[in-house]
This record gives sequence, C-alpha cells and structure tokens, in this order.
Amino acid sequence: MKKQYDVLIAGAGAAGLYAALQFEGCSVLLLSKRELTLSNSSLAQGGVASVQDPAHDGYALHVEDTLIAGGYRNDIDAVDVLVREGPSNVQRINRLGVDFDRNAQGGYEFGLEGGHCRHRIVHHKDSTGREIVNKLLARVCARANIDIAENTQLFDLRPAPRGFFAQLLLPGGTPAQVEARFCILATGGIGRVYQYTTNSAIATGDGIALAHRLGAPIRHLNWVQFHPTAFAAEADRERFLISEAVRGEGATLLNCDGDRFMFRYDERGELAPRDVVSHAIMVESQKTGNEHFYLDITQKEPEFVKNRFPMIYSRCLEEGVDITRDRIPVFPCQHYLMGGIGVDLHGRTGVDRLYAAGECSHTGVHGKNRLASNSLLEALVFSRRAAQDIMARLMQEKAAGPVGETPAPPSLDGRDLPHGLRTEVRSIMQHLYFVIPRPADFPEGLARVEEIVRQLRSGGYAITPDYIEACSLATVAQIILRQAIAEEDEKQARR
Repeated sequence: MKKQYDVLIAGAGAAGLYAALQFEGCSVLLLSKRELTLSNSSLAQGGVASVQDPAHDGYALHVEDTLIAGGYRNDIDAVDVLVREGPSNVQRINRLGVDFDRNAQGGYEFGLEGGHCRHRIVHHKDSTGREIVNKLLARVCARANIDIAENTQLFDLRPAPRGFFAQLLLPGGTPAQVEARFCILATGGIGRVYQYTTNSAIATGDGIALAHRLGAPIRHLNWVQFHPTAFAAEADRERFLISEAVRGEGATLLNCDGDRFMFRYDERGELAPRDVVSHAIMVESQKTGNEHFYLDITQKEPEFVKNRFPMIYSRCLEEGVDITRDRIPVFPCQHYLMGGIGVDLHGRTGVDRLYAAGECSHTGVHGKNRLASNSLLEALVFSRRAAQDIMARLMQEKAAGPVGETPAPPSLDGRDLPHGLRTEVRSIMQHLYFVIPRPADFPEGLARVEEIVRQLRSGGYAITPDYIEACSLATVAQIILRQAIAEEDEKQARR
C-alpha cells in the first residue's frame, strides 16, 4: 500500500470492482472491509435485467416495469440511463469473462422474475452475483495499477483542498492514513440494522454514515425493501434468499393451510412486485394467525430444478429440505435499500471529489421498491459512469501532488464498547419498521436510537471494527426513523 493514490474505492462488490476496472493510467486503492468475496453482490441469485432481444422486448417496456414496481417514485432520467446503457454493460462483463447461461441456439437464456412483463434476466444458474464478483475480481487482481487492501476498514475521510486523507484500520487494528484525490463509496447496504436480513455480515451502512458526517445528502433511507421469500430459518440472522426466479419458473406461494392465496391480493399472483407479495404475506399471516408460508416447486421435474437452482437446492438440503419433493418454508426478510447517498447521473454526491455507487447510493432508479434484477444492473451502469467522470477530471488536473497538509493521525485508544447496543438497535428497527410499519411507535423508538447515537459519539470509546459498525448502524437507524416520521407527517398533511 502506497501513501498516495489517485482514486480510493471503498467496497469490493460489483460496483467497486467494475469501477476499478475503468481506470487506466492512474493509481487505485480498492478496500475490502472483510475478505474479498464477502459482499451483497456475491449473494445475488437471480441475474441482471437488460433488454438484449429487441425483437421480443424494448426499452420502453423495461422502463415501465421499473416505474410500476417503484410506485412511480423513480427518477425518470436515471431510469432511462439504466435501461439504455444496461445492455452494453452486460455485454462488457460478458467479454470480461462473466459466464451467462445460454440456450440451445447459443444466445442468452432469459429468465422471468416478478414485476417483469418479458423474459429479460440474464443469469448464471442461481449464483449470478458470485459469478460476476469472481470474474471481475480476477481481472482486478491482474491490473498493476490497482492495489487491494483486504480486511481493511475505512473509518474516516478528512477533506483536503485536492482530495481526502483516508483513515484506515488494517488487519489486527493497526491504523494507517493514505491520500486520495477522489473517493468512490461502494459499501453496500444496511441489512444488519435488522434482526433478520438476506445481506452479508458487512452490510452495516458504513459508507452512508461516513457520507452523512461529511455533509452529503442522504435520500429516502426509509425506502427499505423486504423480500417476500427468504428461507424461514429462525436461528440465522442472515437468512438465505429463495430467488424470485423460483417463482418465475412456476413455484406457487402457499399459506399455512396449503392454500395458494396471492391472487386474492393481486392479479399478477406470485409474480407481483416484491413489496406487494411481502405485504400480502403479512396480511395473510394476520388473518390466519400463523407465520408459516411455503414455496412449492415440486411440480417441476427434479433434474430441471437441480440444474436451474443448484445453489438453492444445495443450501435447502443443508436445512433438511429437498425442494424437488418438499415445500420450502419462507417468510419476508430485510433485503435491499432503495435510498442512500444522494448522487447525480455521474455518481457525484455533492461533496467535491466524493462519489457513490451501488446499493449505498440513491440514483433514484428504483423508486420506493426495486424491480427484481435491477440492482446488479444499477451497480454496473452507474459505477462506470462515476469512474468515467473521475477519469475526465484527472485528465484535466495537473500532475498529482499532496492533497493538502497532512493531519495528525487519530487516537484509537479508549474504553470498551458496551455490549448490547447493536442488538437493541436491531430490535427497535425490526419492531417499528418491518413490512407493515408502526408509525405510532416511531417517536419513542427514535428517541432511544438518538440516545444511543449520542452515547457512541460522546467519545471515549476505542476505535475498533465493532465500534465503527455500531456507530454506522445507529446512525442509519436514526436517519431511517427521522425520514419515516417526516413521510408520515407529509401523508397526514395531504389528507
């Protein structure tokens, strides 16, 4: 690791890796908070939505599906960029080695998922995210201009006249400081603010909390998506996802009595958007007084199921469920964040030289609810745009020098973090702001979260990975509840 870089990228998921590969002739430091293969991107199952077959699909159809799923709260300009630039980016990663499933004619095999009116999902079995991350990572590792720092945590950015001083926590808790002319935050989601999530262990909202401290706008952080079909394993905080593609291949959703119920709530049945299906499950649960729900794909040929969903089949077997013969127990679970660090169409945050991409950013493409398989697409399209914007600025600037006067390094010493604060934050969020929120209880919950934030920020605690994540989670919960209250107030004012 050097002392000076042109670009610092925090996050090694699809957005961070793809952004890194856009830079040539300049130095890049890529940070991974944990091991390189641990990211929300790696967990993505379904695929990447894009219009690759204009004879049977069209940009206007993909745009409309995205708007319908998002409740028409999307940024139409961002959606247009996503849909029009998406196909070429899918083709680029294909040329970089990402292997998508092919049909008998050699073309892409397109899948169908909830909310889509056409088969347009390119995929690699049921582990598309892992395929993308692994192949992009191999390319990044081969690039001489990119340094990789694994198990390294970014805990502070100090603005300077020509960039940032980044404060890092290296493996073993050793501090380090590097200079960077530009920074891209690609730190992923906020799933660990909930008791149960499909997200990886690193999804603690660190980049969002950091951008908030720097004064970047945080938009619609209360727009949280709950996936309707996470495997219902009560013992696991991280619940593995049963991809929407399973329903796209004909799986039916059943209540505790074995009844197919979705058509009572929406004419699209199991293929309604995620928020609709999640809400229907919660209402059905209240009617039946039971939280047992199931996906059933046993009507399909066993070999088809095993070949189409090898990862889901294997993972369910570990839980004692053979999906070719057994119903899959499912229940809604925190899955994705539509809000985040506010950015423009080039990934700029409003803080000079600070960019954001991927799930931690808010481009506006998703509206209030993300359309299935638009997340990896957004990560690719807008991380490339951010990198291109930075490259243009680097070419205009003079040769790199110090970004500013070097600050004194921070002290990491202090008291131990009290036990239970993160658990309490998760409990508050799970109770107040799950699929059907409890607005009457928002003020009390927010008051306690704000008390926790003040306690953590009062100083005196040692800067450790646990402390950094606790601060991030509490900050994220605080912003979510504040914005949720503001949205409720707006609703009341309109009535």
